[in-house]
Order: sequence, then C-alpha cells, then structure tokens
Amino acid sequence: MSTRTLRGRFQWTVVVPILALVLLVATWSNHEHPVILSAIGAALVGAVLAAVHHAEVVAHKVGEPFGSLILAVAVTVIEVGLILMLMSSGGEAASTYARDTVFAAVMITFNGIVGLSLLVGASKHHLVSFNASGTGSALATVVALAGVTLVLPSFTTSAEGGAYTAFQLGFAAVASLLLYGAFVFTQTVRHRDFFLPVSSDKYGRMTGLLDEDGDSHADPPPAKEAWFSLGLLVVALVSVVFLAKMLSPTIEYGVKAAGLPYTVVGVVIALLVLAPESIAAVRNALRNRVQTSLNLAYGSAMASIGLTIPTIAVAMIWMDGPLTLGLEPTQMVLLAVSVVVAMLSITPGRAKTLQGVVHLVLLAAFLVVSVQP
Repeated sequence: MSTRTLRGRFQWTVVVPILALVLLVATWSNHEHPVILSAIGAALVGAVLAAVHHAEVVAHKVGEPFGSLILAVAVTVIEVGLILMLMSSGGEAASTYARDTVFAAVMITFNGIVGLSLLVGASKHHLVSFNASGTGSALATVVALAGVTLVLPSFTTSAEGGAYTAFQLGFAAVASLLLYGAFVFTQTVRHRDFFLPVSSDKYGRMTGLLDEDGDSHADPPPAKEAWFSLGLLVVALVSVVFLAKMLSPTIEYGVKAAGLPYTVVGVVIALLVLAPESIAAVRNALRNRVQTSLNLAYGSAMASIGLTIPTIAVAMIWMDGPLTLGLEPTQMVLLAVSVVVAMLSITPGRAKTLQGVVHLVLLAAFLVVSVQP
C-alpha cells in the first residue's frame, strides 16, 4: 500500500469517527466521571466536524440536491431514535419531548441555519442569490407540515391538552409522509434544476446555474471513496447522537440546577444534532452556494417533521402515556413570525446581510423565551 493511501486512510476525518464510536461503546454503561464526560464532549465535537467533511464528499459525488437530502435524512433518522429513547425513559416531560425537540429543530433551521447562511454569504459576496421557486416550495411544504402536526392539535377538541386522537394522529402521520414524499420527488426528479446552486450578476440577479459540482477545477471523488465517506458519515452521525444522549443527563442536571424549564434540554440536544448541517450550510454559503445552504435548512426542518411524526405515531401503539403535539401560544407566535420573515426573505430570490440578522434575532428570541418563558 502506498504512503499516500496510508496517509489518506489514517487522516483525522477517518480516525475521529471510529474513535468516537469506540468511546461510545466503551463508556455506554459507565460515563458519570467528569474525565469521561470531558472525553465524550471532545469526541462529540470531533465527530460533528468529521460528519461535515464526509457529507461534503458524498454531496460532491452525487451532486445537488441529493447531497443535502442525504445529510438531512441521515441526521433526522438518528434524531428520531434519540427522541424515542428519551420518551421511553419516562419522566414528567416525556409527553412533550417530541413536540419541543421538533419545534426546536424547526426554529434552529428556519432562523439559525438560514440566518447564518445569509449573513456569512452576503458579508463575503455582498449579495447572495438562490432560486425562489425551489426554495419557496420547500418553505410551503414545511409550513404545511408544521400546521398539520404542531399547530392544529392546539385547536382540536376531540382530545384534550394539545393532543390528537388515534385517528387524527394517523391522519397527521399519513399527511406528513405524503407531503415529504411529494417534495422529495419534486426536488430530485420533477424539478431538480430548481434546487441547484445559481450564478448571478453584480446586482444579485440570477443568471443561470453553476456547475453541478460547484467546483469546475475539482473532479468528483471515485465511487469507492464516496461509499467509504458515506459509511463514515453514518458512523459519525450515530456517534454524535448517542454521545449527545450520554451527555443529556448532565445537561438535564445543569438545567434543573439552574431552575430552567425542561424544554431547554430539547433545545440543547437539537443544537448538537443539527451542528453538522449548520457547519455544512455555512461553508456552502462562504462558497456562494446559498441554494445548497437553504436546501439543507428547509430540508432538515421538513425531514424533522415529516419523518419524526409518522415514526412517533407508530411507536405510540406500544408506548404508554399521552403525546402532546400542540404548540403553546408563545411558540405559535414565534413560528408565525418566522414564516412571514422567511417568505419576505425568499420572494426576491436574493438577500443581503440584513435578512441574515433578522433571522438570527428571531432565533435569539426563541432561545430567550425557552430559557425564560
């Protein structure tokens, strides 16, 4: 084996996910010691950074919008498993954990990932451009999903406390899968060109499409390398989520000791789980590929609802206790304002730093009312 091959096999992006998985297995049953918790935190950060690298390798091979779709779905599938584990552990907040985590993911993607992408992209390139038709259809799908699964339960009367009846929950699950499936078909088959990075003139007006790989001087990686990165991406994401699960008791203890609401735990976990997508979105924005950043943001919000709710609906057949999906009034206000701002940001098909600042202020408002309702 050549020196170059050996160096490639043992670079940090290969070693860190494997070490994180080994640490996960070795400390799963005993991880209360502060030194072990510190090691878990370091491994978590390393696994996040490695996941971003491997996601970008896979995205470069398959092209957009498949790359961002793969990362969004991979993170969300593992996030669903985390939600189910935390719900099954019981506790006073088990009935609202799915709602709080999904809503936190929506707010983080809607305002955090979008806001950071627009801010850093426009700061570097003055104006950033994207396809309003594709991004607008993604936003419409997310709004419909959130309305059916998170808003409507607060107003139905057949069940109490923001919950759905079994029939209503079944409908919400089927509707979520239908909406998500229809969007994926539109994004990857019917109107794929609406979700590709665009070129623009000095005024930010769209002039066409960029090269599909977004980098005319770099060829896509070989299939073998892409499959290798896909496997390491899965390993890294599994490590991120379950290491976060191992840190969650410490987070819960800190939240309780500080006198903060339990919903803060869901916010912190969502921030950790969405870190790979956030970093990938910002890096694409710096390369003037904001369309890819928006694909990641709205695709993650969509997958978070469209895959989580059907899975939770099926799991409720075996799980005891109520499932509260309906948002609180404050949460609904934040969602409504975020939707309006997103519509105004997307409609022109171009954005400046102001739009990024507006979205980030809304994220800050969400964090403030999560800490102090």
